[in-house]
Amino acid sequence: MLKDNISVPTLKATITHREQDADFQALLRQAYRMMCLARNMAVKYETNRAVCKYVHSTSAGHEAIQVAAGLQLQPGDYVSPYYRDDCMMLAMGFSPYTLMLQLLAKGEDLFSAGRSYYCHPCSRDADKPVIPHQSSATGMQVIPATGMAQGLQYLEQTGLADAGRQPVVLCSLGDGSVTEGEVSEALQFAVLKKLPIIYLVQDNDWGISVTGAEARAMDAYEYAGGFKGLERMRVDGSDFEAAYHAMGSAIRYVRAERMPMLVHAAVPLLGHHTSGVRKEWYRTEEDLEKHAARDPLLLLKNRLANTGKIEQEAAAEIDLAFEMACNSPEPDPATVRNHVFAPTPVKEESGTRTPAGGSKVVMVDAALHAIEEILQQFPEAILFGQDVGRRLGGVFREAATLAEKFGDHRVYNTAIQEAYIIGSTAGLSAVGVKPIVEVQFGDYIYPGFNQLVSEISKSCYLSAGKFPVQTLIRVPVGAYGGGGPYHSGSVETTLLSIKGIKIAFPSNAADLKGLMKAAFLDPNPVVMLEHKGLYWSKVPGTQEAMTIEPAADYILPFGKARIVQPAEDGVCVVTYGMGVYWAKAAAESFPGRVEIVDLRTLFPLDEALVFDTVRKHGKCLVLTEEQLNNSFAQSLAARISEACFRWLDAPVQTMGALDLPAVPLNIALEKEMLPNAGKVAEKISNLLAY
Repeated sequence: MLKDNISVPTLKATITHREQDADFQALLRQAYRMMCLARNMAVKYETNRAVCKYVHSTSAGHEAIQVAAGLQLQPGDYVSPYYRDDCMMLAMGFSPYTLMLQLLAKGEDLFSAGRSYYCHPCSRDADKPVIPHQSSATGMQVIPATGMAQGLQYLEQTGLADAGRQPVVLCSLGDGSVTEGEVSEALQFAVLKKLPIIYLVQDNDWGISVTGAEARAMDAYEYAGGFKGLERMRVDGSDFEAAYHAMGSAIRYVRAERMPMLVHAAVPLLGHHTSGVRKEWYRTEEDLEKHAARDPLLLLKNRLANTGKIEQEAAAEIDLAFEMACNSPEPDPATVRNHVFAPTPVKEESGTRTPAGGSKVVMVDAALHAIEEILQQFPEAILFGQDVGRRLGGVFREAATLAEKFGDHRVYNTAIQEAYIIGSTAGLSAVGVKPIVEVQFGDYIYPGFNQLVSEISKSCYLSAGKFPVQTLIRVPVGAYGGGGPYHSGSVETTLLSIKGIKIAFPSNAADLKGLMKAAFLDPNPVVMLEHKGLYWSKVPGTQEAMTIEPAADYILPFGKARIVQPAEDGVCVVTYGMGVYWAKAAAESFPGRVEIVDLRTLFPLDEALVFDTVRKHGKCLVLTEEQLNNSFAQSLAARISEACFRWLDAPVQTMGALDLPAVPLNIALEKEMLPNAGKVAEKISNLLAY
């Protein structure tokens, strides 16, 4: 039930017509003006296809529900529009000119500086709802939007939110995208946690050329019925008055009750799917006529008198805005590298790495203590993931006791939802929460790749720096002791193919703690790869992974490699993680001849130290635990060869695991697959003799 005791499914039946009410008439005329602006924009783009050369969609047919939503949102609310929501953008206060600058990918595009498609907005304007960056909104955006609501709830629970304000999140999507599995993950989390979010589903019965009957067994309203606790309503999205009352009721309900709701709005599609997928390619005349009969612009026009002036002024405004946008300058090509990352405050090593009288700790405890110190210092920090909460505290006990110390609202379990675990951090970050999340094993990260690639990695760049995603994603990796094919994988090469994220791979407790602090303070997304074979130094030869625990103030910046074993003349081994210990054991056979570089972070990479060390020795081995073919190690070897060719006395060598699809379970087979000290020593011997 809604706050005003109107039953959601029967809402439309209670609406009374108030044609004689002056305020109501003013609202209708305001809505009609915005709809005229949007329709004129669609016509303008269509008649200037050569100029509007970038792919775009328009709101033609969807205008009524979009205006109804946009007019009732407030500054401080959060909105996740989708690519057809240009009329909603007008209703929220954005000008046609602003939208057109993005349409034409102009340099003065306030949303993305010419980097993203039309109606892919992001904004922090104080007088409008906040619009964080999102992808092309085919279902993927529902997880980050739900993360925004998750963050708002946390800020309210802890007293960190502005007193007296109760913002809502509006997530807009097409019905065709509701079949995405990630939508299910988001809805599940929203009802489980009772989050303040509205899912506005605009159903025009088309998903490009696929009809609803072809693609789904039920519409979004029926689907939502399976999520216990998710209020839902249907509305005729072509009827502005019905849409206005429905959206008003939904917003009031969520604002007051802090519970989720889904609004299913049936709308016509009057134009093309996009400018690149023409309606005449796949739609019949009968279908077009059926949709045209529900044109929201004509339906509203028929209720108003003397609309000619509104129509004339809208047409003139669009003509002028389009001319101005066309004459706006193109982006400066020199800006193309801007905003890949937001500046990090951590630039130098600081604090006490080796306190006097300190005790040695294993890596897993160093990580645990780092997170505990972060949670103590930063009330906006939270930790969640599979099994990290109360009772278990992580399958490696890497979060043991944290829920008891900080509460279930700050440290908690999730379901098996890697996409949600990773993608929600984009929304959490946008509202000011600082998430630390955990994927239980590297082999399980792949369901979250869609979010990591499409949402998180691109946010800073495509928002022109407005929405970097501050997230720390912990991922245990690596093989030892028969972990088998789904608990032993190394995933750094796959991660390094993603631009816009940072990656650490520490080899000892001190580095892990210092890098964990730097990662948390970094405003950008960071993946922390933690070799589970080094967690307790149980693997023979890895005792040096235990170190004196650094003080709470110790911070180690990214992009700073370390010489863990110097040598005056011989060969250098460039490695990281478990490779450090294979290299050190192998080097015992060549006293004074092997210099070892521990990379510590894989991106950013300390190329200067690597290249200087290679030039010093003239011979280099790049060592990894990953399968070698097409790996990061081979890529690094190529970079070394290019930068250091004049100083090389031998080809740069690489060594890694056998090129097998997975790590086999049997310990003997695992051993055969992986590098070890003996194999590394043989490689070093050959290099020294070259």
